[in-house]
Amino acid sequence: MTTPTPATPLIPLPLTIARALTTAGAALTALSTFLAWTWTKAFPGNLTVTGYPGGLQLLTLTGALLTLIQLLATWNTPGLRWLSPTRSHTPTTYLAAGTLATTWYTLIAISVQLGGLANLEPGGYLAAAAALLTLAGALALPFERRPTHAARTPLPPPRPLPAWAEILIIAAAFALALSVLTYGIGTAYGELFTGFLLLTGFATAALFAAGLITRLSALTHKHRNITVTAAFIAAAAFPLTQDTDEYTLIVVNILIFSTVALGLNVVVGLAGLLDLGYVAFLGVGAYTAALVSGSTASTLHIHFPFWAAVLTGAAASLVFGVVIGAPTLRLRGDYLAIVTLGFGEIFRITVGNLNGESGPSLTNGPNGIPNIPDLAIGNYNFGEKQKLGFITLNPFANYYLLMLLVTVLVVLVFSRAGNSRIGRAWIAIREDETAATAMGINGFRLKLLAFALGATLAGLAGTVQAHVAYTVVPEQYVFAGPVPPNSAFLLAAVILGGMGTITGPLLGAALLYLIPAKLQFLQDYQLLTFGIALILLMRFRPEGIIPNRRQQLEFHEPTTTATPPAPKAEAQTS
Repeated sequence: MTTPTPATPLIPLPLTIARALTTAGAALTALSTFLAWTWTKAFPGNLTVTGYPGGLQLLTLTGALLTLIQLLATWNTPGLRWLSPTRSHTPTTYLAAGTLATTWYTLIAISVQLGGLANLEPGGYLAAAAALLTLAGALALPFERRPTHAARTPLPPPRPLPAWAEILIIAAAFALALSVLTYGIGTAYGELFTGFLLLTGFATAALFAAGLITRLSALTHKHRNITVTAAFIAAAAFPLTQDTDEYTLIVVNILIFSTVALGLNVVVGLAGLLDLGYVAFLGVGAYTAALVSGSTASTLHIHFPFWAAVLTGAAASLVFGVVIGAPTLRLRGDYLAIVTLGFGEIFRITVGNLNGESGPSLTNGPNGIPNIPDLAIGNYNFGEKQKLGFITLNPFANYYLLMLLVTVLVVLVFSRAGNSRIGRAWIAIREDETAATAMGINGFRLKLLAFALGATLAGLAGTVQAHVAYTVVPEQYVFAGPVPPNSAFLLAAVILGGMGTITGPLLGAALLYLIPAKLQFLQDYQLLTFGIALILLMRFRPEGIIPNRRQQLEFHEPTTTATPPAPKAEAQTS
C-alpha cells in the first residue's frame, strides 16, 4: 500500500502563530500595492501612484488576496470550503511563494533598471518585508511533501450537485482560463509578462495541491460533450477579446506550432522514433502550398483553390514521409536520429539550391517564394475584414479560426489513432520493439505508418503557415534557430509538455513560442534557457508538465510500506 508523507511545517512554530503571521503578512502585502513603489515613471507600469495599484502591483495584490482566501478556506470558513478539498495548507504555501517571487522580482527589476535601491519608495520596502513575512508564516504551516502522484490519498467525496450546477462550474472554469490567457498574451511589456508567469506557475501548483484540478477533471470526465463544447467556444471567442491583430497573430503561430508538435508526438510520443528533422515536413507542405496557390513568384504559375492546395501540401508531405522513412526506419535509436537530422539539413540545402543556377528553377533558392496570396473559400477572403452578423473579424482572426479547426482535426486524428489497435501497437514498439515483433507486430510497417501520419499532419499545418507568413524561405526550416518552429523546439515542446499526451505538446509549444515572443531579451539565449529548462525538468519531472499516466508510474516508483502479517489466532482448548 502507498503511504503519503505526513504534513510537517518547514519552520517549527505553533499553528496559531503561523496562521496569524500569514494573515497579517498577506494583508500588509495587499495594502502595500496601494502605495508608491518608486518615484519615477521610467519603470513601466507607473508604480508611482498612491491610492490604487498598477502594473506589476496588480499581480502582487492578486497573489496576496488568493493567499488570504486559500488560508480562510483551510479554516473551513463557510462559503470557501470548496476551494480546498484536500484541507491542506500546502496551497497557501505555494501562493505565498508566488506572491514573494512576483513582488521581489518587481523590486529587483526596478533597482537594476533604474540604478539602485535608492529608486524604491517606502511602499516598495513594505511590500518586500510583508511578502517575506507571508512566506515565513506559510512555511510554518503544515506542509505535505508528496513526491509522487501515486502516494497521494484520494480526496473525500464531494457534495452532490445538480447537473446544471456542474455544467456552470465547467463553463466558469473555461471562462476563467480564457481571461487568464488573454491577460497573459496581452501583457504590454516583458517585466509584466515575467511576473505573470511567476504568479501563474505557483497558482497552478496551488490548484493541484488543493485538489481543485482533480475535482474539475472528474466533472469534465462526467460531462465530456459539454466540456468539449465549452472548450471550443472559449477558444473561438479569443479573437473577440482583441482589438488588433498583434496578439491574434501570436496565437495563430502558437496554433501552427502546436499542431506540428502534436504531429511529432505521433512519431516520438507514441511510436518512440526520435526524429530530429521533422520540421522539413512542415517545409514540404509550406513550399507546396506556395507553389500552387498562385504566388507571382511561383515557378509553376498555377492557382489551386484552397481545398486543393491543402490536400496537395499534405499529400506531398505524406510522399516525402514514405520516401524518407522506407529506407531509414530499419535503423534504431541514435542512428535513426542522425539520419533524420541529415534529412532535415538536406531539405534546407536542396530548396536553397533550386534556383535555376545550382539546380532546377523551382523554389527561387535563398530568396524563397514571396507574395503568397491570402486564402479564399468562395467569396470569403481571409485577408480582409469579415462581418458575421454583429461580429467583425480581422484578417488574422480569420486565420486563427481556420487554424483552430485544423488543430481540432489533428487532435481528433491523434486521439483516434492513439486509442486504436494501431496506436496500441505503436506503444508496444516504443516500449520494446523486440518483444512487440515476437508477439507478431510488423514493426517496420507500423513505424512507417507513424512516420507518414506525422509527416501528413505537419504538411497540413505548413499549408496554412505559408499563407499566414506570406512567404517561405529556407532559413525558416532549420534544426535550431532563433525563431520557432524548428526541429529542436518541436522536440523540446513534446518532451517538456509530456510525450504521448494531447494537452502536453499543445502546452509545451505554447510556452516555447510565447516566452520568446514576449521576452525579447531572450532572443540570444533561447537555446541556453531551454537547455536549462530541460535539465531541471528531467531532474524534477521527467514525465513532462502534463504526464502520461503510464510514463508517470514508470518514472516514479510508489513508496510502499510492508504490512505486518496478522497474528494467528490461538487454538482454543476445551
